[in-house]
Amino acid sequence: MEPSVFSFDNLPVRNPDGNDADTEGFKHSVDGIFQKVDKLERRVNEVEQFYLNISKKQQSGSSKGGGSSIVKDKDKERHVPSIRKQQQDASKREAAAAKRMQELMRQLGTTLRQIAQHKWAWPFMQPVDVKGLGLHDYYEVIDKPMDLSTIKNQMEANDGTAYKNVREICADARLVFKNAMKYNDEKSDVHVMARKLLGKFEEKWLQLLPKVTEEEKRREDEEVEAKLDMQLAQEAAMARDLSNELYEVDMHLAELRNIVVQKCRKMSSEEKRKLGVALTRLSPEDLTKALEIVAQNNPGFQATAEEVDLDIDAQAESTLWRLKFFVKDVLEVQGKKCGKHRWQQQQEHQQ
Repeated sequence: MEPSVFSFDNLPVRNPDGNDADTEGFKHSVDGIFQKVDKLERRVNEVEQFYLNISKKQQSGSSKGGGSSIVKDKDKERHVPSIRKQQQDASKREAAAAKRMQELMRQLGTTLRQIAQHKWAWPFMQPVDVKGLGLHDYYEVIDKPMDLSTIKNQMEANDGTAYKNVREICADARLVFKNAMKYNDEKSDVHVMARKLLGKFEEKWLQLLPKVTEEEKRREDEEVEAKLDMQLAQEAAMARDLSNELYEVDMHLAELRNIVVQKCRKMSSEEKRKLGVALTRLSPEDLTKALEIVAQNNPGFQATAEEVDLDIDAQAESTLWRLKFFVKDVLEVQGKKCGKHRWQQQQEHQQ
């Protein structure tokens, strides 16, 4: 009986102390490194796909009539700053936004001073003297008392309790007059005075409202863009880390390849012939994997072509040995599966 087409019982090495275990160790090291490279490349592809999706979303957003003018004006080939730069920019944006909001609150404060100078404003200047006026049910009717002096004090506070948003001032200003209208009969002087001053306040607020709405829209757009930029910066940092790691792995891989070539002797013509025959015994899926091994050392090799002409003699020694290791593992698995299948058939036949 002729010997098996493929024999891996002995793998001679150049150094006299080399052995099967030594060569197998290099084989597993190389395969492990290649698996790590494949995993890293998949992660890099995920990052690249993320940037591609972001680019498509930006182009889609810029083609619509609405949306943020800030995002529309961004260059398609946008630069991605570092995470620290994003944090610095975020602090600057917050400071600029706070300054703009302070200006809006200053303008509303001017309106409140004008109202405070009205001849009917005196009942609303200070907190209601509930005890002095004998208003025993006041706190049962009014949930949150408010007056113009309390608003003024909170606008000028330096202890962290100051208003942060112009709408907070607007809400409290309305509350001053609505509380008075709620507690007092609509025919009473205080109710009539409160309704009059509330009307004047609403007129002034409507004049300021477009600026407030514009600022809120700007803040919303800036926050959306800042969130996107931070996400891009984080992905870019990950991509840089992956790139560095890939470089280190490639350097390690090159060293291992050289070691494999040094450790393993050159294949004889007969071994190359057997290798070629063994490749024909592979399944289409395993054959594709074998051709990918060849392609890794031959950039111009078309591993996915319908017809492949593989010149065994033209391959590097490291490629030949990797192919031999790969085919050995595959054929061993196939042999075990065939043996199990035959055993199952025998068991069925005996039954």
